[in-house]
Amino acid sequence: MSLTGIETAHTDTEARRVDAVGSSFDPTPEELAVLSGMERFAFRVVRRMNRGRAKIFWTWCQRTLGAGWIHLATYNIMRVYGLENVEAATHERPLLLVANHRSFFDMYAVSSVLFRRTRWPKRLFFPVRGRFFYDSPLGLIVNLVMGWWSMYPPIFATPEKKVFDKYSLRLLTNLCREGAGHIIGFHPEGHRNKNDDSYSFLRPQPGIGRIIKDADPQVIPVFVAGLSNSLLQQVLGNWRGGEPIRIHFGELIDFSEHREKRDGVRTYKEITDHVMRKIAELGEQDRTLRALESTQNAGINSHTYRTNA
Repeated sequence: MSLTGIETAHTDTEARRVDAVGSSFDPTPEELAVLSGMERFAFRVVRRMNRGRAKIFWTWCQRTLGAGWIHLATYNIMRVYGLENVEAATHERPLLLVANHRSFFDMYAVSSVLFRRTRWPKRLFFPVRGRFFYDSPLGLIVNLVMGWWSMYPPIFATPEKKVFDKYSLRLLTNLCREGAGHIIGFHPEGHRNKNDDSYSFLRPQPGIGRIIKDADPQVIPVFVAGLSNSLLQQVLGNWRGGEPIRIHFGELIDFSEHREKRDGVRTYKEITDHVMRKIAELGEQDRTLRALESTQNAGINSHTYRTNA
């Protein structure tokens, strides 16, 4: 077989493997019926972009163009800790990254680090609230330009869309259960924490506990701090000495004590609380490092002042 034939066969195999995560998980007509016309259109477009050859192409864009511009906008102030914990995870099973949520750009920064600093094949999925990203043309554009269609599947979190959200939960659970190279980014808090205290957390939603219990993926906690919610401010900070961006990857979380427990809200909540404790522990590590850096900088400044005097 020619080199071209081998490459084509490899691409076909990859496309089938990627497509297998979604083709058997189409929503029923009843589940789609609760969506508006725009929401159905947006969902169908993004679903198509997360399958087969399309997913392979958009992942390439995400790895090169997306990760590239994020690197250019952050490399002077980016600090990464614990990446060896990600490398220690097996690449043959899905990896669920559970992170705090303070900026619009949390998972973009995390994905940039993964693409630029690790070399194994990966497919990224970031479930998002359906509001904005799936109910307006602008939301679709943002999904393309910022996420390369990876903000999928949508969760609407409204009573009238509950039927569709059950489908999204099934799909998300399957993405976490099977698929070599799958990386799913999830914010247990559900929405952005706007508190000025970087080390505070919102009450988590138990849905992530259910997904972990049902799918049993590898789970790594992530703590992110220092990102702005203003794209312009973030880019300027890279050149003017803005607050350092800190990304901490923790060790794989052990859920052995929860694995044999009965399925139910109580168990899901226990798992979710366990996840948040691990994220909080990383936050405390960051707080300690920041305090140490401040002490060291103060000492350097004091020494410089005495020398000049």
